[in-house]
Amino acid sequence: MSRPALRFAPSPNGRLHLGHAFSALTNARIADDLGGRLLLRIEDIDLGRTRPAFVQGLLDDLAWLGVSFDGPVRRQSEHFSDYARARDALAGRKLLYPCFCSRGRIAAAVAEREASGVAAARDPDGAPLYPGTCRALSGDEVRARIQAGAPHTWRLDGAAALAQVTAPLVIRRFAPDGAEETVPADPARWGDAVIARRDVPTSYHLAVVWDDAEQDISHVVRGQDLAAATDLHVLLQHLLGLPSPAYHHHGLIRDETGDKLAKSKGSESLADLRSRGITPSAIRSMLGFA
Repeated sequence: MSRPALRFAPSPNGRLHLGHAFSALTNARIADDLGGRLLLRIEDIDLGRTRPAFVQGLLDDLAWLGVSFDGPVRRQSEHFSDYARARDALAGRKLLYPCFCSRGRIAAAVAEREASGVAAARDPDGAPLYPGTCRALSGDEVRARIQAGAPHTWRLDGAAALAQVTAPLVIRRFAPDGAEETVPADPARWGDAVIARRDVPTSYHLAVVWDDAEQDISHVVRGQDLAAATDLHVLLQHLLGLPSPAYHHHGLIRDETGDKLAKSKGSESLADLRSRGITPSAIRSMLGFA
């Protein structure tokens, strides 16, 4: 059997903070306990927010923290053709459909339904499920809009996808001590999720399951905020014939208000802490890795 493989996969759209440090150190510790490899993946499909300085910054932060990695760094932006093939394979089986709705249009449709007294179903992140506006478009209308250059995403036809599942979908969960359990997956709660964005031929969901298979990832260690997404990921793995890793979702580092740390909220970065004279050993002690 090959050695276990884990991955730490930050997005270079800002500087790393203590939450990233905790996840990187957790991955490193579990990889060491399993006698496995730890790989680095840069999840940079969001071309509008990715900056070269952020890529270099996260490399510098991880080196300063003392987290080392095996093998070459994988950058998602270098593999768009692979994701496009996976997207087209799903579309060829009538499991995807193009969606021409803007976020504003979707929000307006949901608001109109709720104003009439019909509560909108919501996904695990709290966003209203897509009401299926474009699912019923005729083939001629779809072709005409695409030929006219209308921007569109590609959504998974959730009902059609689940109809092709021939066995119960399950998630393998593991604890840091190695104990495993199997729990049912419920991808239906994500509705018709976006599988490929308007600007790139993938979404987080499609890219991450493809990359985990390409990198032979056996154990995925990530934050609790991504636990629900695993339902959708095991469905995509099933549809694409990809292996399913075992998953562990660790707790989150939160600020004094109880909110999780986030780049978008301006949470203090590792670079800020370093500039204040905080040492890597102090960071490790602070996070329980003394």
